[in-house]
Amino acid sequence: MTKEVLITISGIHVMDDAEDADVEMMVRGDYYYKNGKHYILYDEVVEGLEGTIRNVIKVSPSGMDIIKKGAANTHMQFEKDKKNLSCYVTPMGDMMVGIQASQIRIDEQPDSLTVDMEYSLDINYQHLSDCLIRLDVQSCPAEG
Repeated sequence: MTKEVLITISGIHVMDDAEDADVEMMVRGDYYYKNGKHYILYDEVVEGLEGTIRNVIKVSPSGMDIIKKGAANTHMQFEKDKKNLSCYVTPMGDMMVGIQASQIRIDEQPDSLTVDMEYSLDINYQHLSDCLIRLDVQSCPAEG
């Protein structure tokens, strides 16, 4: 895989008492592989927040970590059949995020990495939604 990559994150949040929410984001970023783990780095601009959020996604055979630093801060861990809690710090206030992954599928190819995940999402100890998310990382074609 090239250092420069195109990252697509798409998913569905199935809410208990509200309409399901679809999300999709596409952004350019950087990729590297070190010590048996894939690292995907990108900057995110969130409407209504000043500054950017630096995202680091770490994919290993046992799961995935998402680390956010900047306008919002958190370290979320996705591990199959294990509930992980993390504090999500935002300018609007802090919240406790609980994540329990039921399925994690990782597909590694020479020029791509795809992670499909199903997980339950709790906010402040209350179940919010069941989620399906896909992380798709593709090598950017060489320019020139």
